[in-house]
Amino acid sequence: PPFAWITVPERRLALDGSNALTMISFLLMVNKQGQTRLSSYYAWLPMAERVALESEIIRKCLSRSELQCSFLEYRGYKVVYRRYASLFFIVGTKADVDVGTGAENNENELGMLEFIHTLVETMDKWAGSICELDIMYQLEQVHFLLDEMVMNGYIVDTNKSNVLKTIDLMERESRKDEGMFR
Repeated sequence: PPFAWITVPERRLALDGSNALTMISFLLMVNKQGQTRLSSYYAWLPMAERVALESEIIRKCLSRSELQCSFLEYRGYKVVYRRYASLFFIVGTKADVDVGTGAENNENELGMLEFIHTLVETMDKWAGSICELDIMYQLEQVHFLLDEMVMNGYIVDTNKSNVLKTIDLMERESRKDEGMFR
């Protein structure tokens, strides 16, 4: 079929018996100097809190050595990060706020690392070898690519060909003289 139906994951029962669902709260792409090249937030935060949280998490991730693990907990967020060349990919998750304040974040850190790796592989396949300049100069396409993989904070597609098919269609359409997006 030309369209694949995407379903948001159902609530799963956490180990402690609560009905907690974890979602990605934010995704950051940061260079080695700590400059944010892409930020995508899936949970609403006031701008002042967003800026403060982002700078603190970036500072914490960049100050860690390569011998330390890539997971940390900060302000109720479970932060998973990975460095590829000169870029850090940082994902923050938090337990579902609808469940209550005592909800535990049971997100699988290795699953998040695998998602980061899949995202980087998909971006590599799209741009050759992804670098900071690709993100800076093709920010809109990177957002499209990310939006194909993550919807409303939930990972919906990790198949590289499916993700890249829509990006390719948009690029081909934009090159036409009387394209749909002109």
